[in-house]
Amino acid sequence: MELYVKHMQTPIGEITLYANDRALIGLYMGKFDTKELPDRFQSAREQETPILVAAQREIADYFAGKLKEFTVPVEYKGTPFQEAVWRSLLDIGHGELRSYADVAASIGKPLACRAVGGAVGRNPVSIIIPCHRVIGSNGTLTGFGGGLPVKTRLLQIEGHRVEGSRVA
Repeated sequence: MELYVKHMQTPIGEITLYANDRALIGLYMGKFDTKELPDRFQSAREQETPILVAAQREIADYFAGKLKEFTVPVEYKGTPFQEAVWRSLLDIGHGELRSYADVAASIGKPLACRAVGGAVGRNPVSIIIPCHRVIGSNGTLTGFGGGLPVKTRLLQIEGHRVEGSRVA
């Protein structure tokens, strides 16, 4: 199956989008080592496709404060545990927050907070699969692939007040 890639500028810097003919399969922020991507991404070619155009439009609308729910189709491949975590993240609505413990409980693994953190960190379609909405149980911001300043900005776009490393 053909894979396509598109770069776009956003208020948080460059975002790189990967898609096949059916869905968005990757969204990465800033500079990243493409060697860490799945091998199949290496053959992606730069081309406008309906999926990439829809993703760009929705992401631009999100940053403009006009979009609260993404509709662009996404596909992801991971372990069964990772996929359960990612499905759970899709249930976190715009402006909502969950802790790692909340996500662990939602997938029936209440003691798997650290493993949930690992799966959240491997989310291949960040922003659209909203891993930025997961914070520490005490309200602190925790790791984020795009960096904590980006996580802060995403949470602010969704109406949260962030003071230092805490959501107020």
